[in-house]
Amino acid sequence: MRLIIVSGLSGSGKSIALHVLEDLGYYCIDNMPAALLKPVINEVTAQTDESTRLLAVGVDARNRNENLEALPQLIEELRQQGIQTELLFLQSSDEVLLKRYGETRRRHPLARQGTALRAAIIGEREMLSVVLNSADLVIDTSRTSIYELANTIRERIDRRTTDTLSVLIESFGFKHGIPSDADFVFDLRSLPNPYWTVELRGLTGLDQEVIDFLDAQPAFVAMYEDILNFLQRWIPEYENVHRAYLTVAIGCTGGQHRSVYMTEKLTNALREMHDPVLARHNELATPSHGNT
Repeated sequence: MRLIIVSGLSGSGKSIALHVLEDLGYYCIDNMPAALLKPVINEVTAQTDESTRLLAVGVDARNRNENLEALPQLIEELRQQGIQTELLFLQSSDEVLLKRYGETRRRHPLARQGTALRAAIIGEREMLSVVLNSADLVIDTSRTSIYELANTIRERIDRRTTDTLSVLIESFGFKHGIPSDADFVFDLRSLPNPYWTVELRGLTGLDQEVIDFLDAQPAFVAMYEDILNFLQRWIPEYENVHRAYLTVAIGCTGGQHRSVYMTEKLTNALREMHDPVLARHNELATPSHGNT
């Protein structure tokens, strides 16, 4: 049996995530009281119906604090019972959440009469901190569309059908902020920048002219080899401790040239030793493409 627990901040996309999982064949239950999770699992595992072998439940801040605090221990108990259990946590910045609630006119579940929306968001973030700290996969949807979120869930969760480590290499621009889901962050801003070559400025790290420029830079080649050796050394260690997801962020100034090509180059090399390895480009018009 495989269980996906979906949690996170209100307005960050939990309902969308559950809808996507439902489309992928999961039996989904939203707004599950954490105290009832174990009885429900026991009931499901006692059944022989194959339709319940994939289960996804939504757990949010409307639970009692003591039940949220007990969730990490409960997850460990479920894993010891042989249930493949993963905790997905969705979050967004306060400003994005304020904007989303302003556009939809929805009421925040913790915004009681006389409580400001910003205060409710801050309170919810604090309540769910223990859940966030135990998450296997964190997705920040601050700059993610509904379609991009759905694609991320399909790529990272659905493709991880067995107890393997899902590796994501993502490019980004430091001027847009460091991705909050990153386990490792590598900074390429010390490398020669194609942006300062006029004919390359409007291209990206996916274009052959930029690739040729960077491959001719000894510093770029040395950085690539160092990062690749590091990941080849440590990915097996993360597998040994049964980590479900690993996210590696590769950053340059704007996220258009150096980080994009480095992400592609690392992804192709790592696929020779591990599966799945995915790539995503946060600052390009199409963040992910093909089988990456």
